[in-house]
Amino acid sequence: MKIIVPMAGRGSRLRPHSLTVPKPLIPVAGQPIVHRLVKDIAKVLKQPIEEVAFVLGDPAWFGDDVVESLEALAQSLGAKASIYRQDLPLGTGHAIMCAKESLSGPAVIAYADTLIRAEFDLDPTADSVIWTKEVENPEAYGVVKLNDNQEIVELVEKPQTFVSNQAVIGIYYFKDVAVLKDKLQEVLDENVTNGGEYQINDGIKRMMAEGKIFKTGTVDEWMDCGNKAITVETNGKMLQFLKADGDEQMVASSVKLENAEIIEPCFIGENVVITDSIIGPNVSIGNDCIVDNSIIKNSLIQNHTSIKNANLDEAMIGNHVKYNGNFTSVSIGDYAVLE
Repeated sequence: MKIIVPMAGRGSRLRPHSLTVPKPLIPVAGQPIVHRLVKDIAKVLKQPIEEVAFVLGDPAWFGDDVVESLEALAQSLGAKASIYRQDLPLGTGHAIMCAKESLSGPAVIAYADTLIRAEFDLDPTADSVIWTKEVENPEAYGVVKLNDNQEIVELVEKPQTFVSNQAVIGIYYFKDVAVLKDKLQEVLDENVTNGGEYQINDGIKRMMAEGKIFKTGTVDEWMDCGNKAITVETNGKMLQFLKADGDEQMVASSVKLENAEIIEPCFIGENVVITDSIIGPNVSIGNDCIVDNSIIKNSLIQNHTSIKNANLDEAMIGNHVKYNGNFTSVSIGDYAVLE
């Protein structure tokens, strides 16, 4: 089994945080988004992963440090890492085709700005499985249309009349991804675009037209990381899941507490010093941070940051920040100083 991860975009909706760090590498509950996504997919698949192929953008943005972290991620799963580049932002179909050398055999394609919790078996009768989530407002999403055999027969974008409540979340399984590659090559050769971009859906629709069987795999939780507010919310949900699982150490043994309280669930990284403060619930604090005389809840703080005299709720603060103040729902990028 292979996992293909297009992650070339910089993520404008998560600025200022994505101005200095690619959005898929912003940590949620102590690990980069893409790391958690790939690990969770591997857990759902319940079979060995032989290769993880990452499609990155400009090397000036996705540099050697990013490549090294992704190679380590693949190795942690016992898999080979393949690195490809998408030089121009020409859509999802184009991004997938940048990894065409890896497009053979069974594979999962997943976009690296979402997290999931799921437990299901892949349908062996399906040529492809599109992972979906039941939503209350399907008119706001791309959804699948099903026939009487619960097979997907159409993809409908933001339907104005009810089609189904199964929203497409951007994760796909293909029994042989080479079939999708052939169809996307046709899309590129014929210059079939939507909004000037080549889309995966145009390849999928051609597979459906040839009678390929598509089924749904419904996830229990679909957590987006598209903007600050929803990323903070996702961080809190993931912390709650991790606490329930009990598989990860949530508070590093090197954390130093002085007249401080941690209200679970929280993730506290290495070499963090917390004095005269209350932390939690639903707070992630990265490595080498200092927190003094503060109350922090429902927030995400990255590495090497100093927080003093703060009362934070639903805040997101980047790396190497110095923050001293009484604001609450803030979004502060890397290397900021607020005193």
